[in-house]
Amino acid sequence: MNVLVVADVHGDFETLSDVLQNVKFDFDVVACPGDFTDIGLSLMGFSREDMLHLILDELVGLGKPVLAVPGNHDPVDTHKILDEYGVNLHGVGRIIDGVGFFGFGGAKTPFDTPFEPTEAETEQGLVRGLSEVSGATKKIMITHNPPKNTKLDTISTGAHVGSQTIRDFILKNKPDASISAHIHEAVGVDVLGTTTLLYPGPSANGWVGLLSVGEKTEAKILNTKR
Repeated sequence: MNVLVVADVHGDFETLSDVLQNVKFDFDVVACPGDFTDIGLSLMGFSREDMLHLILDELVGLGKPVLAVPGNHDPVDTHKILDEYGVNLHGVGRIIDGVGFFGFGGAKTPFDTPFEPTEAETEQGLVRGLSEVSGATKKIMITHNPPKNTKLDTISTGAHVGSQTIRDFILKNKPDASISAHIHEAVGVDVLGTTTLLYPGPSANGWVGLLSVGEKTEAKILNTKR
């Protein structure tokens, strides 16, 4: 199975459309780890909710299963809109062709952004989602916040600002892969225990990820502008 990863759209619908048109590989599932919109976003009279609908229409229009969690910049009720589209993975698990996907969105920040669940809520949501894919042969976790002390949570100062709860959950439960977003400068692939980690970077810069799930789990980062 090939998973296309599209992260941190931040309301840039036009670039997203170009990015999707320029994807040159086959994929079976689309994974979106949040921040579809941005704080204070209002483009040509569109609200953040309007923009979320436009972006989801574009993603669902690809004709592949879409699995998504909200980001910290997204409205608090984003998971309800994701439910309307049948793509919600926030505290939920789904099995597609034997691969179990589960996740939880949002992230704690110093900036009082719209959707900042606690670490306890994050753990509870991940436990619930994982329980719904217990029969899957492969397990893929999707969160907005990256695990702490990895390449994916390192800001420009060198500080690690990811989630300790997500790190602990990965080490305990050993999913085959973990997809995240949030820290724009921390584009990369890493390994935590036996779990492959992937953050492809913001789609506004042309980046997408490819997660190949088979006998081995492999991750690549691709720039569609090149």
